[in-house]
Amino acid sequence: MAFAMVTAAVEQTPTIDEPVYVATAEVYLQQRDLRYNPEHPPLGKLVIASGLVFTDASRLDPDFVGSQSALGRHLLYESGNDPGRLMLWARLPVIVLTLLFGLVVLTFARDLAGSAAGLVALAVYAFSPDVIANGSLATLDVPAAGFLLTSVWLLWRARRRPLLCLPLAGIALGAALATKMSVLAAVPVLMLLGVLSVWYARRTPGLTIRERGRILALGAAAAVGMALVAVAVVWATYLVVDPRLRWTQPENVPDIRGLRGRVAAWLPFPEPYRDGMRIQFGFEYDIWQGFLFGRLYEGSLWYYLPAALLVKTPLGMLALWLAGAVTVLTVRRLRPAAPYVLVPAALLLAVAMNGARDLGVRYALFVPMFLAVAAACVIVLRRRWAYLVTAALVCFVAVSSLRTYPYYLPYSNEAFGGPSKTHLRLHDSNVDWGQDLGRLADHLRRHHPGERVWLVYKGSGVPSYYGINASNPLKAPLAEVHGLFAVSDSSAAKADGRLAALLDTSTPVDEVGHSITVYMRR
Repeated sequence: MAFAMVTAAVEQTPTIDEPVYVATAEVYLQQRDLRYNPEHPPLGKLVIASGLVFTDASRLDPDFVGSQSALGRHLLYESGNDPGRLMLWARLPVIVLTLLFGLVVLTFARDLAGSAAGLVALAVYAFSPDVIANGSLATLDVPAAGFLLTSVWLLWRARRRPLLCLPLAGIALGAALATKMSVLAAVPVLMLLGVLSVWYARRTPGLTIRERGRILALGAAAAVGMALVAVAVVWATYLVVDPRLRWTQPENVPDIRGLRGRVAAWLPFPEPYRDGMRIQFGFEYDIWQGFLFGRLYEGSLWYYLPAALLVKTPLGMLALWLAGAVTVLTVRRLRPAAPYVLVPAALLLAVAMNGARDLGVRYALFVPMFLAVAAACVIVLRRRWAYLVTAALVCFVAVSSLRTYPYYLPYSNEAFGGPSKTHLRLHDSNVDWGQDLGRLADHLRRHHPGERVWLVYKGSGVPSYYGINASNPLKAPLAEVHGLFAVSDSSAAKADGRLAALLDTSTPVDEVGHSITVYMRR
């Protein structure tokens, strides 16, 4: 897994979101300023910043004025920095975290079902194409999901050692909240799990109703204490960036009314966090375009994420997930683990399915993490056929994952044609997030040196930096567009008007990284 993620980190050019996070992290280091990227809390970007301290990115202009996207472009391409080296050092801390979360998966499954189950869970996690793909990027999705998993694992352990594990669970929950605000939906569930853990830790046979009430009251107090620890962690991350917590509300913060507005106003978080929540709520009121199974649509589909997970999860892994979930629910000794392993992931998936943005399975990365733990519980059946089937499915997962190397971002399973066909069914961060601009440059140098190139690229990279001197076919008369014509698959998925006409009169001749298609137009 480490080899796959480091390889991806070295070979891939910046994806769409990464330059914003990396540049914001550099602003944290140099200027102690919170003004950029307020829609996401600081911790994930502080993790990224821990890699940037080993670079010479100090050439960021302290007087730069512009949007956060422009800031990212300025840092990577306009300040004399080496974007490849900068991105590698920004990605390495996330890679390390992703590997550490694998140890949490292993330990959680071992606690539930023994050492063999721990190894099965680790194998399922380590070969997950979605975890590898997103764990190799300087983004926030894997850290947020991993911190949440860690908190739930500690809550499970709190059933035996509540005084030690509940505060640690609060720290891990706070880390998740300080990375992505979408984790907020899981807080009530984790507080209930805290009460449940105290109940299991303190109960004894023959308790009176009054004694049971005392234990529940103690559990409620412990859950509130855990939540307060999480709130303190969120405050601490903001104070690490700026101890004076200077903040001026940005102009793009919308006026959110109703229940969402009251939640953003009442939560005991720093004002920058609450303004970030308002920005996120504002995104939910926007109309976004989606693409699923060849259909371009506006708005969101409630079944988008389950369908995308069906496409982008290895078939053996899907079978193990289902078998593991059924085992957890039906085997008596595992049933107490169901609220810990299945409920948080199910709740967050339901919330994400209700969201406005159908942009990728990265919004549901907690699913492969939690269900890797569930999948391993099949071992508990202690039947020879269960061992053989589990081993065969794990091998199937490994082969499917290894076959897609090093193109993990556009992975789809064999039932849907593999990575080369993903762009026919999904778009955006499921397949093409701007990661293959460097590979396109290498392809053109090897196979089409000196030829004129037309390019429609969806991403944050700068083509000219990589030696691609391309023209924009959307700004030229159709009659002049001849020869090589490279198009990001996400742009092709959403093509209409002029781009659709160009694609209809062009012939695909090659593909780069399963995310950019090269056409020839006569």
